[in-house]
Amino acid sequence: MVLALILGLVEVALVARTQLEVVNAAREGARQAAASPDPADAVGAARNALGGQGASARVSVRRPDVVGSLAEVRVTVPYRVAAPLFGGVSVEIAARAAMRVER
Repeated sequence: MVLALILGLVEVALVARTQLEVVNAAREGARQAAASPDPADAVGAARNALGGQGASARVSVRRPDVVGSLAEVRVTVPYRVAAPLFGGVSVEIAARAAMRVER
C-alpha cells in the first residue's frame, strides 16, 4: 500500500512538472508571436522550449495583424502515465498564453 502511494505521488509530481514545462512553452510561443508576424517562429519557439517533447507537441497560433490585439498560442503535449499500477493511462497536458501584438 505504501509503495502504491509513493508511485502515485511520483506520478503527480511528474505530471505537474510537465504542466509547468507546457505553460512555459506556451509563454515562449506567445512572446515570439507578439514580436514576429510569422506563425512558424512562434511554433518553433514553443517547440524549442519543450526540448525533447517538442516533436510530439501540437502548437496552434492565432495572431491578428492589428498592433495591440492579442496573439494566442496553445500547446498540447501527450503524456503517458508511466506507473504500471495506473495501467498506462494517456492524458493530454495543455496550456494557452496570450500577449499583445507589438508590430
